[in-house]
Amino acid sequence: MFMKNFGRYILLISFIIIVPFVAYFVIGASDTLVKAPQEKVIYNLPYPGLLPDSPLYITKTIRDKITDFLTRDNLKKAELYLLYSDKRTSMSLVLASKGKSQLAIDTFVKGEKYFFQIPKLLRSAKEQGAQAPSSFVETLKLSNAKHKELIEELIKTLPQGLNQSLTQLSELNQQIRRDIESLP
Repeated sequence: MFMKNFGRYILLISFIIIVPFVAYFVIGASDTLVKAPQEKVIYNLPYPGLLPDSPLYITKTIRDKITDFLTRDNLKKAELYLLYSDKRTSMSLVLASKGKSQLAIDTFVKGEKYFFQIPKLLRSAKEQGAQAPSSFVETLKLSNAKHKELIEELIKTLPQGLNQSLTQLSELNQQIRRDIESLP
């Protein structure tokens, strides 16, 4: 009789030990499943080329201004501004990695200012009878989302004293997103 009860005691004690142990790992595993990492935007930025800290950068800006002046079609100009914006975003990442934080932010702001003009150009093109392809509008949305993601990365990596500039940059990015979403 003692052996019969002894087996039950062993079973009860092992149950009391094993259940909390297993429950701990099950709850821990379910907690990690809830914390899924945020997906990155799949959009490739162009190669930045010459950076603003280069003495030859002035030639690039002159070339860009001439190309901008000679481009008369609003849809082509919108595509050009998207390229300029993406290039400046790419430049700002390289500058930030070099430790030139303020120049990186200034370059990013210039790129976002180019981006800010794109919805106006698309509306003007529509008034003239040219409709932007839906694929271009989708590209604009992807690019804007990538810019937002990179701004958030810069907020985490750059010095705290630059947070006000980065917050203003983030607000400009949000304004651009709203303008893109309001496109017909």
